[in-house]
Amino acid sequence: MDSSATSPKYERRPFSIKLWPPSDNTRQMLVARVAGNLSSQSIFAQKYGTLGKEEAEENAKRIEAVAFKAASQQYDNEPDGDGGSAVQLYAKECSKLILDVLKRGPVPKEDMEDLPSEEGDHGPKDSVEIITPPPETFFDISKGSRSFIEAEETEEILKPLKKPGNSYSKICFSNRSFSLEAARVAAPVLESIKDQLKEVDLSDFIAGRSEDEALEVMTVFSTALEGSILRSLNLSDNALGEKGVRAFEALLKSQSCLEELYLMNNGISEEAARAVCELIPSTETLKVLRFHNNMTGDEGALAIAQVLKRCPLLEDFQCSSTRVGAEGGAALAEALESCTKLKTLDLRDNMFGTEAAVALAKAIPKFPSLSEIYLCYLNLEDEGATIIADALKDSAPSLEVFDMMGNDITIEAVPSIAACIASKQNLKKLNLDENELKDEGAVQIAKALETGHSQLKRVDVNTNAIGRAGARVFAKVVLQKPEFELLTINGNFISDEGIDELKEAFEKCPEKLGPLDENDPDGVGDAEESDEEDDGDDDRELDSKLKHLEVNEEDE
Repeated sequence: MDSSATSPKYERRPFSIKLWPPSDNTRQMLVARVAGNLSSQSIFAQKYGTLGKEEAEENAKRIEAVAFKAASQQYDNEPDGDGGSAVQLYAKECSKLILDVLKRGPVPKEDMEDLPSEEGDHGPKDSVEIITPPPETFFDISKGSRSFIEAEETEEILKPLKKPGNSYSKICFSNRSFSLEAARVAAPVLESIKDQLKEVDLSDFIAGRSEDEALEVMTVFSTALEGSILRSLNLSDNALGEKGVRAFEALLKSQSCLEELYLMNNGISEEAARAVCELIPSTETLKVLRFHNNMTGDEGALAIAQVLKRCPLLEDFQCSSTRVGAEGGAALAEALESCTKLKTLDLRDNMFGTEAAVALAKAIPKFPSLSEIYLCYLNLEDEGATIIADALKDSAPSLEVFDMMGNDITIEAVPSIAACIASKQNLKKLNLDENELKDEGAVQIAKALETGHSQLKRVDVNTNAIGRAGARVFAKVVLQKPEFELLTINGNFISDEGIDELKEAFEKCPEKLGPLDENDPDGVGDAEESDEEDDGDDDRELDSKLKHLEVNEEDE
């Protein structure tokens, strides 16, 4: 036997392997594997869904950090061990947290901004809180079918609002009709959380109730919410009238920071409009004011105009389908001159006429940030349309939506409208439905869109007595636009051959061409067959206009 085998130099010693802590490389590999599990179609992912790549990677880093911390604590409690139990806990915690994240689902990026995101950030703040969903802030009972709600059901439904420490700041009671007993159950609950509420939606919450009961319900809710500091209040789709508006007196008068007010489909008459003006003493913070489908009329519009004069920050104003005529329209337009931050203006479906158009044209240059204007069904005709188009041409440089549907516009106003359109290079949607453009007007409008307008998405020219020639030009021009989505040109006088040409032009993208089922091929376009006939002054004039477009067949 070799003596060296027993010498101290070769004496056998205990051999041990430390399994903890893992190397940085091992931890990075685990992060990659966790991210893969969160974003791939695993068994659990098929049940709960997956995360996007970026969110999966962020969650994977946090999951590994939490699991690493827990396993390290396990190892510290067993200093003589080899780390085997720590490794097991490491793997177990990762699996558990992966499942928690999948069950929770995606979290908006803004809700994760304050959490650590850089690789290697494994401090104490990497706790289980990281993968806990943010507290609920929106309480909504409007889902499902429209229904009545009584006291007992109200008690059950509103339980989440009664939990201490809840974070609800936005509530929606729309689509549920409250009885008086139900309102009395809701009142103390609302009063207990009114200091944290920022947005309240009470639209359509008294449907089918008698007038007396509805007024009492509104008064109960108003009193319960009095003194809240709301950003947004929606009272739409309730038959308010003057009595209903005044039922909300306590709530309306207590608002000092309101930014959005919705009063749509409320039966706002002249008297009700005056009540609105009286009960909203502070409107200096108001940014959105929307009326729609009311009975405001000219006298009511005069009251609303007084509200507008107190809204220097207003960005979005809607007063559509409100029976406002020339006098009221002019008053609204004059009042809007003080709303220099206006971005969206919706006055559709009133009877403004030329007189109100003149006042509106004077106000338009005061809106440098205007991006959307809706002026359909305003009885503008050629004179009013020309006045407004001329005013828009040299203002509102960022205009994206231009709507003049249903104003009896003919070729007389087209030059001004075309010039206005040509100057709006940010235009995305153009609506000239239900006018009388005919082929000559169609050609001029199309030519206005030909150069630039790279953001154009939609053009509506239904019911304009447009024939084959005008349709062909529109098709060729819009198909050159990289962002274009839809051309609607139904209800015109396009021949069967013209319909075939349209379908052929949109053959590669049929979804970009609207229906053509109401087109009348037997109608009389002003130059229906201009490409096939050489005689006639009108045909020669249209051919000349078409040549100037310089649209090549290959551009289709």
